[in-house]
Amino acid sequence: MSSTPPPSLLHVVVMGTAGTGKSTVAQRLAAELGLVLAEGDDFHPADNITKMSAGIPLDDADREPWLRSLAVWTAQQHAAGRATVVTCSALRETYRDVLRTGVPDGPTRFVHLEAPREVLVARMTGRDHFMPASLLDSQLDTLEPLAAHEDGIVVDVSAPVDEVVARALAWLRRG
Repeated sequence: MSSTPPPSLLHVVVMGTAGTGKSTVAQRLAAELGLVLAEGDDFHPADNITKMSAGIPLDDADREPWLRSLAVWTAQQHAAGRATVVTCSALRETYRDVLRTGVPDGPTRFVHLEAPREVLVARMTGRDHFMPASLLDSQLDTLEPLAAHEDGIVVDVSAPVDEVVARALAWLRRG
């Protein structure tokens, strides 16, 4: 009897810039679909948190070990037969490529949350988080939309959270 997990395990990345509600949406998806949740912010090295707290944008060298740690976590969960949801900005296709290495033979699906800049700024200024609203523009400048070959959906988070979650769930359940 093989202990290899089924390749069909669902692995979801809830992505987008700061202020899109990645954590809220991911928590709801995890609860509804029975997924193991990883909060991407918890995987940042202390130096990244310090840098962002000081209003300094991360660069690719800062992001690389963080992204790899998320991919390793996903691989470990997959090997244990557990489906996952991870929150991660995943701003560039190359970053998403790193995340996909966690389960190279299985599907990694992306739920890209977005909203107009003014909505995001309002959300960011009204929360207690290490990332200041001053870094939003650097994230928006870095953001690359999902490519046609990437398995993903874009959801406008200007809508109420129940609608956002319902839309993401409907898409994820379609298979």
